[in-house]
Amino acid sequence: MTEPMTGDGTRAVRAGLPPSDPYAPPLPGPVFAAHYHLPGDPAEAPYTYGRDGNPTWTALERAIAELEDPGGAAQAVAFASGMAAISAVLLSQVRQGDIVVLPSDGYNLLIPLRERLEGYGAKVRTVATGSREQFEALEGAAMVWLETPSNPGLAVCDIRALTEAAHRQGALVAVDNTLATPLGQRPLSLGADFAVASGTKALTGHGDILLGYAVCRDRERADTVRHWRKIVGAIPGPMEAWLAHRSLATLQLRVDRQASTALTVAQALKQHPEVAGLRHPGLPDDPAHALAIRQMRRFGCVISFTLPDQAYAERFLAALRIIGEATSFGGVRSTAERRGRWDGAYRDAVPDGFVRLSVGAEDPEDLVADVLHALAAARAQE
Repeated sequence: MTEPMTGDGTRAVRAGLPPSDPYAPPLPGPVFAAHYHLPGDPAEAPYTYGRDGNPTWTALERAIAELEDPGGAAQAVAFASGMAAISAVLLSQVRQGDIVVLPSDGYNLLIPLRERLEGYGAKVRTVATGSREQFEALEGAAMVWLETPSNPGLAVCDIRALTEAAHRQGALVAVDNTLATPLGQRPLSLGADFAVASGTKALTGHGDILLGYAVCRDRERADTVRHWRKIVGAIPGPMEAWLAHRSLATLQLRVDRQASTALTVAQALKQHPEVAGLRHPGLPDDPAHALAIRQMRRFGCVISFTLPDQAYAERFLAALRIIGEATSFGGVRSTAERRGRWDGAYRDAVPDGFVRLSVGAEDPEDLVADVLHALAAARAQE
């Protein structure tokens, strides 16, 4: 029987579930096992040892693959964190002497990862997301890493055009899909070789687990990434994997609500005279909007903007009553932080008053009121 066509909500609710058996739970509980009964030839066994595989991972990986590549043949590999997934793809594919192109405005831990790649003998070029230089940097490259929308600046680059240009150079392309989620953007459908994400963020959405994944249509490349996971032991716990799979059922509900509310909050911020550099791909006048509507299906829950200075931003954050001051993003509880407070890359990469706001699932009018109250309080204390 041909599987019926399904929408995003139906797919998210049912992704990775086993066939329905009488009296069995729809989502089996986590399997806690360091080893399995293993008679005969291990090569014929579906599970051999806890570092190699786990039925709970299998179900989650099947679900993620269904979301990132509906109806396709992609394979997903789950990891203990998003950085484990990023490291696995880069360090399993890049060889000594290879040229790697990374975003200069991406997640801050790409900087120490760049240093590691260079220590292994790779040559790394860094370019700003969405710039013309991204195309110019492709010459001779073996691996191109895209992060779109970028974190925290929310710049957007053309996945399809960059992938086609990179493939003409013989380069592989990996896309960090953390901010968009597979319901907002499907890099494999746009030609990328890998889709990689931190499942810690919007994918699982509750701020209670660390998780990552990589998805690839090429079986041999997926096996290489999986082998890297085995060697370094960057495996997810069964409870984390089960919680992540459970959370997928509400993915569409969460991302739709959060994206809609984020746009409402961004429009309110736009009216404030001391808010500068406001970015959200869903805003019609955002510099990335025209490109975003061509390759994104939902615009995400993150807003970035700049307040006059560090002190102003800190007063704003302290005055928030609903939105919590915390790092990370994508959760059902709204959070915000001044990104320049972190040592290292962000001190130089963003203005002192730069704020990243992650919109949760609270009522839109309450979040708008909270933001406007905090802005007024910050101004009054000048």
